Amino acid sequence: MGTWDTGPFDNDTAADFANALDNAEPEACEALIRGVLIRTIDATGHLAEADEAVAAAALIAAQCPEGEPVDTPYGPETPMPMFPTALRALADEALACIAGDDAGSASN
Repeated sequence: MGTWDTGPFDNDTAADFANALDNAEPEACEALIRGVLIRTIDATGHLAEADEAVAAAALIAAQCPEGEPVDTPYGPETPMPMFPTALRALADEALACIAGDDAGSASN
């Protein structure tokens, strides 16, 4: 189906990322999220993991003061562990890369 709405998990790629988070041990979730953010920041050319980076940023933002919870049937079902606040800067940088990508994000 590809993309079916505008939310951070409303596409096949991000929903698959949510499943990967659900299948990971709690201590591995941070590494999965950090990895997708760093790969997006370091990417040259096509941003292959943009959809996952947006989803990861939404999970990080949900843990910020006054953050909106991720409430979608396509997001992770397992509660996420508390992420270090340092991930906020990575999420911000990854989103800036995606927003500034003239070629567009890697949408389905």
